[in-house]
Amino acid sequence: MSKKKQDPDAPKSGKDLARKPRGFPDRREALIHAQGEMIDRVTAVYRRWGFEALDTGAFEYADALGKFLPDDDRPNAGVFSLQDDDEQWISLRYDLTAPLARFAAENWQTLPKPFRRYAAGPVWRNEKPGPGRFREFLQCDADTVGAAGAHADAEMVAMAAEAMRAAGAGDGEFAVRVNTRRLLNAVLDGVGANSDAARLTILRALDKLDRLGEDGVKLLLGPGREDESGDFTKGAGLDAGSIDKVMAFAQAGRATRGDTLEALGRAVGTGEEASAGLDELAAIARGLEAFGCPDSDVLFDPSVVRGLEYYTGPVFEAELLKETVDEDGNVVRIGSVGGGGRYDDLVARFTGEKVPATGFSVGISRLATAFAISGDIEALNGPVVVLNLNRDDPTEALKLATELRAAGIRAEAYMGSSGMRPQMKYADRRGAPVAVMVGEDEIAKGVVTIKDLKEGAKQAKAIKSNEEYREARPGQFEAPRAEMVARIREIVEAAE
Repeated sequence: MSKKKQDPDAPKSGKDLARKPRGFPDRREALIHAQGEMIDRVTAVYRRWGFEALDTGAFEYADALGKFLPDDDRPNAGVFSLQDDDEQWISLRYDLTAPLARFAAENWQTLPKPFRRYAAGPVWRNEKPGPGRFREFLQCDADTVGAAGAHADAEMVAMAAEAMRAAGAGDGEFAVRVNTRRLLNAVLDGVGANSDAARLTILRALDKLDRLGEDGVKLLLGPGREDESGDFTKGAGLDAGSIDKVMAFAQAGRATRGDTLEALGRAVGTGEEASAGLDELAAIARGLEAFGCPDSDVLFDPSVVRGLEYYTGPVFEAELLKETVDEDGNVVRIGSVGGGGRYDDLVARFTGEKVPATGFSVGISRLATAFAISGDIEALNGPVVVLNLNRDDPTEALKLATELRAAGIRAEAYMGSSGMRPQMKYADRRGAPVAVMVGEDEIAKGVVTIKDLKEGAKQAKAIKSNEEYREARPGQFEAPRAEMVARIREIVEAAE
């Protein structure tokens, strides 16, 4: 018999240590409710634009996800994997796009073309977690498979902007930034970056423009940069002229779409890739105008670099612009909360034939985290709590709670064995808007005692002594038994 390996963090008493893995957050009702409502609002946008729902399983075959470790039999680079009973490796999906590509390849002959689908659900990534970055999180995607052309990309971008508004971002609080791989390729060709390593180093430097600023990116494009901790990142080794070319391209955006196109035209020149990239953005601009998409919602931004492994054309990134202050007084900016682009090669992995596709994903968990930090997610009202004042016979409390639920009011009877004061504390911790009390006196008089907990808390602030509090009973009143439901409904609806 094998011995159980001792956990060095386990307490000496032998009891199991209550702990959870990093990056797998616990969620309570307010956040769960907020995320659910956010998904409902975003998917309503997708449905309104003509997309249909599709749900795929949490697990896919590892080779279908395209994730492998080159020197190991276990394909767990970036994903969570296990070996099935048929000895094949299966992995938790790391996004909602790879399962779509597999589904489209399996069912292509019977699907309407283009195939327009949306999906929402959890995904898992075996990565290092951080602020706003989880290893389990919710995404809400829309994709069009089988439609080539910038008009399909423009539709995705315009719909993404509408989805951001539906999710709760207001005017000036977000922007969907758009770039295209073709312009990036033109700039890389123009500075002689011919190897994959050199091109990747330059693109990664551009991706840090917001965080490091112009001077920091110039160092990464040139000799390299040492950060505050003393760690040194080797640069791309470009000369001064090439660095100026890359920076002129990166800084050509962040204005109106028309002005950005003109600036980009000057920055990238007239090569084949440059002309094709400018034509793509010009076509997207015409599509956005046709969709009535406001200039402030969508910006052309050449510093957007994402999905280098599989995006083949236009790329999009949704950024939350509003800065918030957390409870410790730190300024927090979540930044990217969604993205997408054109990926014409993904389905081809299964079929051998190129199938054009474009899509966008809203990061529900990141958005909800941002709104929670900023205080935009409020605590929900709990249920009405019917106190049990007769611990030997709780029948009356059970009846009252049943009557309230039958009337459509969320309610519970207290199920513990504590006295009056702990029961009131319980109702407070539950966020109950109302506590209901029925003892022998109330039964004899045919009444119930109702305590409006929120109004009572307001009134209690002006009371200075315990004696005055007991005499005033703030927020508390008696009502005829027959009026209980109506009186409680008024309080509950006012509190919502």
